[in-house]
Amino acid sequence: MIINIIAAFVVAFFVIGIVLLYLKKLTLLGKILILLSVTTVLLFALLYTSLVLALFNVYGVYYIAGVIALTLSLFVFTCSMLFNKLRKKVVYIPIITAAVICCMYIAGIRCYEVYINSIPTLAENDSILFQEYAPYAENTKAVNLNEESKLKLNSDLPVMDGATALFPIYSAFAKAVYPKDKIDNIVSSDGNNYLKCNKTAAAYENIVDGSADIIFVAAPSEEQKKYAEEKGVELVYTPIGKEAFVFFVNSRNPLEDISVDNIKNIYSGDITLWEQLDVQGLGEILAYQRPEGSGSQSALIRLMDGKYLKPAPKTNVMVTMGGIIETTADYKNHKNAIGYSFRFYADEMVNNNQIKLLKINGIYPNTDNIENGSYPISSEFYAVTRKDMSDNTGLLLEWILGEQGQSIIEKTGYTPLN
Repeated sequence: MIINIIAAFVVAFFVIGIVLLYLKKLTLLGKILILLSVTTVLLFALLYTSLVLALFNVYGVYYIAGVIALTLSLFVFTCSMLFNKLRKKVVYIPIITAAVICCMYIAGIRCYEVYINSIPTLAENDSILFQEYAPYAENTKAVNLNEESKLKLNSDLPVMDGATALFPIYSAFAKAVYPKDKIDNIVSSDGNNYLKCNKTAAAYENIVDGSADIIFVAAPSEEQKKYAEEKGVELVYTPIGKEAFVFFVNSRNPLEDISVDNIKNIYSGDITLWEQLDVQGLGEILAYQRPEGSGSQSALIRLMDGKYLKPAPKTNVMVTMGGIIETTADYKNHKNAIGYSFRFYADEMVNNNQIKLLKINGIYPNTDNIENGSYPISSEFYAVTRKDMSDNTGLLLEWILGEQGQSIIEKTGYTPLN
């Protein structure tokens, strides 16, 4: 409503100003009205650009710098035009030159932003997970048992939470064991009362704080162990399956195989160029990491085994009005990039044919090599419960370790323990 009123006044001022200039009456007032209307439009354009661009991406900061400069140039140009100063080249040539430079600058920033956004990203996308793996979503990928579940819980349901990469497993657990009306409305990371997906770091906090009863995650970080100890909560880590920790590169990267030692050297900063790995023409290695406390980041820290871990690539993210935070950058599939995740997430859930999983010490990360133990960085994943778990949580855990629970893990695409 207010915007409409302002717009009406701007148009009215502009029209009145033009009429006064045409009639050659009150020309000074006419010029002031035109200048006021043009200035208002420029200011609103600047504000709109600020909100749309600066609040949502880092390039908006630079974009706005160009827009401000362009706005000032146009403002000065309008003043000069209205007050007959354009006859002097010393006035209008610098103004026009500045405006052209600003336009080129803005266009350059925009083109670079489009280019960066065109590079595929491998990031955890909860919305896709909830759409594709929610228990009763249309055409859900959550697997079904071939028979009726031997365990059915109708009350005192354990609250499930966990890692993004393991959501397909425990979504299928819930589908098999819980009543449909209790779990068919998951729409966000908070989910509903019984099925959530808050990612590894938050899931560990939730089980310690009592807002989750069983979580499905990789092994904890030292900080997560310490948090439980500080809260006086004893956690029970029950292995329920195995998974490969994998490294991947751009599909056009000729590298096929890498050693564990070279991975450590890349992430410690001892190896910084692809040429050191006999890969020519790719220059500096861009080694992405995951946020602190995530399951895959904890796996990398364990792999480093105390060796120095160089700082992760960062990105600036705009939040609220003018706030900027620095956060760990999501993997961008640049030709010189390397990243990591767990096999199922990278290979099955994302299924990005523009990345390539690497062999580690000559062994490819497939289910057979995970099961027979030949892949060198396979690890167990866990159902984590509190020592003082409820009776139903204990029954659910027992069922997961049984034939039906293990069959769900295998049908989903992970490697069961049994």
